[in-house]
Amino acid sequence: MTASSSPSRTAVITGGNNGLGLETARAIGRDPSWHLVLACRDPGRAAAAVADLKQSTGNPNIEARALDLLANASVRAFADGLRGAGLPPLRLLICNAGIQFVAQMRFNEAGVEGTFQTNHLGHYLLARLLLPDLAAPARILLVASGTHDPRQKTGLPEPRFTAVEYLANPPADPAFDRDDPGKAGRRAYSTSKLCNIMTAYELARRLDPAKVTVNAFDPGLMPGSGLARDYGFVMRLAWKFILPAARLFIRNVNTTQISGKALANLATAQRYAGVTGRYFEGEKDIPSSDLSYDREKSALLWAGSAALAGLDAA
Repeated sequence: MTASSSPSRTAVITGGNNGLGLETARAIGRDPSWHLVLACRDPGRAAAAVADLKQSTGNPNIEARALDLLANASVRAFADGLRGAGLPPLRLLICNAGIQFVAQMRFNEAGVEGTFQTNHLGHYLLARLLLPDLAAPARILLVASGTHDPRQKTGLPEPRFTAVEYLANPPADPAFDRDDPGKAGRRAYSTSKLCNIMTAYELARRLDPAKVTVNAFDPGLMPGSGLARDYGFVMRLAWKFILPAARLFIRNVNTTQISGKALANLATAQRYAGVTGRYFEGEKDIPSSDLSYDREKSALLWAGSAALAGLDAA
């Protein structure tokens, strides 16, 4: 197949304009059978990413569409627009975009905490809305993080899962870290990543793997990516210039290029066909945290997320 051939399938990558999402798009886009849709909040950065990817991959079938995961209305508009765009069959959804609000918690217009909304609820809604449009065999991948597992000792506070209403509004939780806003923000992040994995497992249980597979992916620590943009100056400096050297002697520290290639392989390689309900650290299938396998809490998360997103839980 040549670069001028018409694409036969569509992939959607949230947050595909930088970091892990950009490098994943670059790896997938080298195959001209894919039409890539970068779902991005910032139109300027999205346009620059599209130009970069078209030039580096030789694939002209790459576009960006507006998606603000902080707003459920934007998620619904994105899904409606994609459905009416006349694109090749949708075969791949990569829920990659993520944020940490550390300096101060932020809430959207519906009163939902921003880290939970962006990392979990917006992606949950997007996946639910696009399920009818996925053409078998299709894959869904949710980008998670080792921070969800206390055993990995990542330096972030361990997740706290009590009730979905507290995930959406952490200050309402009696155990909220009131005296340490930074810790509260970091805990919201690790908890949102736990939610990603629980959602992947719950969705995998509800779908026929011959039609759609769902897995969670841990890219590892990726110094230099945009994830630390809400940290203080010293931490941002260390993240950009000092921590990249840590990959030489600390486990599971990667460049965005290395993790992007691994995620692209999970998304497209034939050896992962039919594999579902798993947690991958890079391309290594490993156990996730004990809490992530709690089916009762997963069912609560599913039902609570459906209610917040205005969907039926069935």
